Amino acid sequence: MTPTALATLGQIVVSLFKMYGLDAAAMFERHGVDPALLSNPNARIPARTWDSIARDAAAHIPDPAFGLLAARCWHPSNLGALGYAWLTSSTLRTGLGRVVRYWRLLGEASSTRLVESSAGLTIVLARQAPDPVASAVTADFVMSLLLDMCRMNAGSSLRPVAVRLRRMRPQDSEAYRRHFGCGVHFAADEDSITLSRKDVDRPLPTSNRQLAATLDRILAEQLAHLDKSDVVARCQAHLLDQLCSGEVSEDVMAEQLHMSRRTLQRKLAVADLTYQKLVDDTRRDLAMRHLEDPRHSVTDVTFLLGFSQQSAFTRAFKRWTGMSPSEYRAQRSLSAS
Repeated sequence: MTPTALATLGQIVVSLFKMYGLDAAAMFERHGVDPALLSNPNARIPARTWDSIARDAAAHIPDPAFGLLAARCWHPSNLGALGYAWLTSSTLRTGLGRVVRYWRLLGEASSTRLVESSAGLTIVLARQAPDPVASAVTADFVMSLLLDMCRMNAGSSLRPVAVRLRRMRPQDSEAYRRHFGCGVHFAADEDSITLSRKDVDRPLPTSNRQLAATLDRILAEQLAHLDKSDVVARCQAHLLDQLCSGEVSEDVMAEQLHMSRRTLQRKLAVADLTYQKLVDDTRRDLAMRHLEDPRHSVTDVTFLLGFSQQSAFTRAFKRWTGMSPSEYRAQRSLSAS
């Protein structure tokens, strides 16, 4: 299956091109993309086409750091439902977790992951691009966009702890230092941004937990529909919808996905998962999210996750995190203060 990316991301590219006086419509048409497609929230464009556009732009724009200007050109609507879900996040940690979880909606040719360390929380972009020019432009574009998303929620004064880029050091590396607000390590082994724990755990003024829950359901459904063969996404979509009514058995899930239990097990094994681990991972992520909401008591969270008894939830949460729900909530409150 050909990897694709969300077409509305092209609106960011159009604005960026206009800053340099380029005919954006002609650029897209040259690569076989109808400019009208960029306004269709359901449309997708092959990833290889995006790479071709990135190379073309690099050939016509004299500024080698032009990808950084994506930060000035984006709007939440360019990211679809994920853009609005981002705005509702209670903390940057929650928001970045949401970005990682639904990244494939933005683009299937890359992935992101979060890494916790003593330095803070790092979001890493993983992308295999055969062309170093397209790879460098894409990394500049994505890293600047991610940082500006964080600044939109947490304030423009936000500064990363560290930025690492796989691209070689450009002649004007000072442009990168000014943009990111910190030193940039070039020719690194990854493209990543690290934020301090204090910054990622600080409560955000745009938080809206009820809307976030609604948007999460929409995003889970979109992810499931993106690739019907993605059994993990389809299982998660069903679990998000049904866990509050009690745990969904493996047999019931297989029936809902119109496959045998053995077929479900085989497909999950390809992703190095068992059904129980998938249920546990989904419950753990939901539990952490609900516990960050002071309006939910531990008893509320117990039933929202489909546990019949609070003691069972507490044992499961200790197994997942090494602490009780109350201890986790207290730790989060302390780090946010």
